[in-house]
Amino acid sequence: MLTSIAFALLAGSQPAAATDTFTARVQRAKMAEAGASGPAYQKQFWAKTGNPMTDALKACLASNAPADKSPFTLVADISPDGHPLNVEVRAPTPVAKCLAGQFSAWTFPVPPKLTGSVNYPVEIDVSM
Repeated sequence: MLTSIAFALLAGSQPAAATDTFTARVQRAKMAEAGASGPAYQKQFWAKTGNPMTDALKACLASNAPADKSPFTLVADISPDGHPLNVEVRAPTPVAKCLAGQFSAWTFPVPPKLTGSVNYPVEIDVSM
């Protein structure tokens, strides 16, 4: 059911500001994906998140049957203590919003400290 979840890490940003568009957050994630701290945190993140993410996506599909299986992107900031903030999805289908709600309640591994940054933003592309 879940055929692809691509994950990228944003580096060096403050919490999302009103002028910090979804597209800008995604673009920074794509540029920072191969950053110095990205691969190590990505490994920790997915070691803890992979199975719960798959389970949550399956539950969201089931609870929204017939489900819109359109691809979507989730962007969030991970706080220094591992809590997600500023969780946003595009396209905001019922399945995407359901997964964002699940994601918002989880705790993630403590992210690396980034110079000039309070939180550690992440971007996840989901397609089925």
